[in-house]
Amino acid sequence: MEKRSSIAVSLTAIVSSLLTLGCCIPLGFLGAASAAGAAALIAPARPWLLGLSVVLLGTGFFQVYRGARCGIRQSRFSMIALSLAAVFVLFLILFPQLVAGFLANHLSGGGAQ
Repeated sequence: MEKRSSIAVSLTAIVSSLLTLGCCIPLGFLGAASAAGAAALIAPARPWLLGLSVVLLGTGFFQVYRGARCGIRQSRFSMIALSLAAVFVLFLILFPQLVAGFLANHLSGGGAQ
């Protein structure tokens, strides 16, 4: 149960941090009209979503710490997922435009040039 919850926390942190990009990159999968509406709705929530990401990462690291104190060995996948989530959220906090530009370039097929 402990392994699943730390993986879920890591994945939720990644998803909530990705939602912060709704104001910065076109959301092609939603279509042109809904992208504008989604970006307008998500933009004011950006600080809250970043805060949620940080809280979820803190929860994940606390679970790992608590598990280590109790002698529970974490799976390699959950540790990698938590580490990648921490790096991803840190990059989104420090360099949001760089990450948004990178994702927009690679998700739209512009990276093949």
